[in-house]
Amino acid sequence: MPTAKIVILNWNGAEHLRRFLPSVVAAAPAGVGVVVADNGSTDDSLAVLAREFPSVEVIRLDANYGFAGGYNRALEQVEADYFLLLNSDVETPAGWLGPIFECLDRHPDVAVVAPKLISWSDRTRFEYAGASGGFIDWLGYPFCRGRILRSVEEDRGQYDDAREVMWVSGAAFCCRADVFRRLGGFDADFFAHMEEIDLCWRMRLAGCRVRIEPRSVVYHLGGGTLTADSPQKVFYNHRNNLAMLFKCASPGQRALAAVLRPALDLLAALSYLAQGRGDHFCAVLRAWRDFLRWHKALRRKRRAIRSTRCAEAADMIYRGSVVLRYLLGRRTFGRMM
Repeated sequence: MPTAKIVILNWNGAEHLRRFLPSVVAAAPAGVGVVVADNGSTDDSLAVLAREFPSVEVIRLDANYGFAGGYNRALEQVEADYFLLLNSDVETPAGWLGPIFECLDRHPDVAVVAPKLISWSDRTRFEYAGASGGFIDWLGYPFCRGRILRSVEEDRGQYDDAREVMWVSGAAFCCRADVFRRLGGFDADFFAHMEEIDLCWRMRLAGCRVRIEPRSVVYHLGGGTLTADSPQKVFYNHRNNLAMLFKCASPGQRALAAVLRPALDLLAALSYLAQGRGDHFCAVLRAWRDFLRWHKALRRKRRAIRSTRCAEAADMIYRGSVVLRYLLGRRTFGRMM
C-alpha cells in the first residue's frame, strides 16, 4: 500500500493551528501521519504544537523560506509516496481523503489531485484560491470552475464532475512524491503565489495529468498570510505569473503574451494609481523590474523544461481573454472549458 503524509506549512499561524489542526488530525486515516513544517515562526506556534498536538510531527526550518522554498525544504525530510499538502487555515471533514487516494491509486498518470475548495466563512460558496479546479487563458490569467477573477460563484453542485484541469490550489495539493521530486518541486524563486500553477503546468508538460475530485471537499479560510488587498500579493502574483509564462508557455503563447502583457499590466498599474493605490502601482512596476532581472535564469529554466517535455497543455488553456469576458459581464465559468 502506498504511504501518505499530510504536511502543513506554518508561519506565525498559532491561532490557525488551534482552530484548524484538530479537524486535520481527527480526519487523518490510520497510517497517515500529520506533519507541521514551521517556516521560522516568531510567534508561539512551536509551543502550541508541543503542548496541544503531541501526536503531530514537527519539522523546524531556520527561516521563512516562503511557500515554495519552505515546502521544498520540508518535503526533503518527509518519506511518503503521497504528499498531502494543506494550508494551515483548512478544515478537513471526515472522509475527505478517500476519493483522493482512490484517484491516485487508480490513475498512475495523475501527478496531483485536489478536493473541491469551499469557503470556510460562507459554506454556500466556492473559495477563491482554487474552487473546483483551475485553468489559464492565453495571456496567463488564472481562473477556476467557480471563480472568474474576483467573482466567486455559489456552489450549487454545478462543478461536481471529476475531471482534468490545468491546475489545482496549493491550499490542498495532493501529489505523488516521486513526480514532485523529479521535477524539482516548487520553484523556490517564486517565494509565494503561482508556484502551484507553475508546478502543475510543468507536470502536464512532463506527460502527467492534473485532476479535481469534487467528491472530496475541504473548507478554506483564505488570506491567512497575505490579504487579498496586500501590495505584496500584487507584486508576487504579477512577477511570478510573468516568470511562469516565460518558462512554460508554447512559442506561440509566449509571443502573444510578450506583445500584449506589457500594455495590460501598465493599464492595471495606472488603474491602481487612479484609485489612489500608489502602493499597488509600485508593486506592478517592481514585479516587472524583477522579472526583467530574472531573464537569464528564466532562459535556463525554459530550456530545461522545453527540452524534456513530452506533451503540451493547449487543451487546458482558454483561447481567449478571461479579462475581456469579465469586463463584458460574463463572470461565471459555465461551459468555458
